[in-house]
Amino acid sequence: MDKYQSCAFTGHRPHKFPWRYNEADERCMALKAALKKQITALAEAGVTDFYSGGADGVDCWAALIALELRKEVPTLKLNLILPHVGQSNKWSDAAQERYRTILEQADSVEYVSREYYDGCMLDRNHRLVEASSVLLAVYNGEWRGGTAATVRYARKLQKKVLILHPVSLQMTKV
Repeated sequence: MDKYQSCAFTGHRPHKFPWRYNEADERCMALKAALKKQITALAEAGVTDFYSGGADGVDCWAALIALELRKEVPTLKLNLILPHVGQSNKWSDAAQERYRTILEQADSVEYVSREYYDGCMLDRNHRLVEASSVLLAVYNGEWRGGTAATVRYARKLQKKVLILHPVSLQMTKV
């Protein structure tokens, strides 16, 4: 793998997966294991800074994996670039608790805006891509949506893009 220093995460929200919010589903557990394998490989290849947008689903799963890995490799950093204060207000109690845990342990937290505005999620996604040398995307290939737009933006900026398909678990390097 080429040498990269920073990696941003992007991926779908739970409702986009066949198992939806059931994290005990074997397909979800397999996706999390595959995600951990990729993040570990990136760290072993020299990535020291990970960036998460903190969205429910892949962003939070990847952030927790990076935090877990940081216990073994203290030089790793988890940086959050969040769209607005209160992003998690409408999430389930469990998702909000996970989000708070991530916020408390992150090395840095940056907000695009104090308040929600139309386009703050897109602005957050752009900042994530701009801050990183590689994008790790859990992406099902659909054309519409935030993950698709983030992958296209990374390609436009000629960033390295690693795509993990959420169901087949196939890895593609773009």
